[in-house]
Amino acid sequence: MNRRPVIISQADARRLWLRAQRLDEQAPFGAGPSAVTAAIEHLGYVQIDTINVIERCHHHILWSRIPRYRPAALSAVQSKEKSAFEYWTHALAYVPTRDYRFFLPAMKARRSKAHPFHGAIDPDAYAAMLTRIRDQGPLSLRDIDDETLEEKRHPWASRKPSKRMLDHGFWIGDLTISARTGMLKSYELTDRHFGWNEPMPAVTPDEFAAYLLDRGLRAQGIASLESMTYGDAPAKAAVARLVAERVGSGAIVPIEIEGLSRVNHWATPAALDEIATLERSRRVHILSPFDPLVIQRKRLATLFGHDHRFEAYVPAAKRILGYFALPVLVGDRVVAAIDTKMDRKVGALAIQKWTWLVPETPTLRGRIEVALNRFEQFQKMA
Repeated sequence: MNRRPVIISQADARRLWLRAQRLDEQAPFGAGPSAVTAAIEHLGYVQIDTINVIERCHHHILWSRIPRYRPAALSAVQSKEKSAFEYWTHALAYVPTRDYRFFLPAMKARRSKAHPFHGAIDPDAYAAMLTRIRDQGPLSLRDIDDETLEEKRHPWASRKPSKRMLDHGFWIGDLTISARTGMLKSYELTDRHFGWNEPMPAVTPDEFAAYLLDRGLRAQGIASLESMTYGDAPAKAAVARLVAERVGSGAIVPIEIEGLSRVNHWATPAALDEIATLERSRRVHILSPFDPLVIQRKRLATLFGHDHRFEAYVPAAKRILGYFALPVLVGDRVVAAIDTKMDRKVGALAIQKWTWLVPETPTLRGRIEVALNRFEQFQKMA
């Protein structure tokens, strides 16, 4: 059945996305480890990154939605509650443990085709590594002394052969990251970490497509094929077929956004009903460049009119916004980008560069400075 698209404004599209991202409420997930689990389960993933000129992005993303968030809560979720695990989505991320089975096909594929960073893995040495973990418990790279170092295969790789084996075990699912101390990872046998006694059945391609579609609709409010399959282009065909089926049954509705040339977004009827109840948010957020609202740069530019630049790897002379510029969301507009750095010796947040994307006003600057003060306090307490 062909269904006529529902036409909504770009402002309504932004409100739906902000509602889905839970950026229009004070404390949508509550507090403590249970709030962290709820946030990760709702968002679907929280990206991990190593850059720490300010508190690392996985903590920053959660703090943006959990006002009293502390990094210890994420550690508890990973190591004690075990309600989240690390794996690859579009990048390394925290993912709900309830969704583990949707990643089994990727693990199986990597078992048959080694990761290019790893090269050939000595099966005997790998088996010995697994035996050591089984006998001694979780291992970090600091627990292993490699007698012989090797040339790096990638700028971010380690020279320790044991690191390649640990990573290999992680990618194929034999090992999971059971804890982090900063960015130092401890690897544990997956089944033992989670207490699993039986093999978990892998999902079918259709089930994986449904997972991507449902995750996209839940966390994005309105979703496109590109946004639902971000980082997983091979799944597009299966997701597109499922979209057509659900449109035909009325489970989802095609959306036309005013000012955009194509009808390539969808939403649930419940989300569309919610539009009438949504008030324009007035909240101020200092967002991570890896926040789910920001990381899909084309989508952000389309709906918010801001083409965010991540310039940490851009030569200094060519930077426009700065090394680690943070988008500033006020209401439903990205109004500025501020390049910040935490001076941990003096306990102060330094403003490297402030770029206005709308005309500056004293009121607007004052509201952002209040948010920056709160952000600075988070850096001190994290």
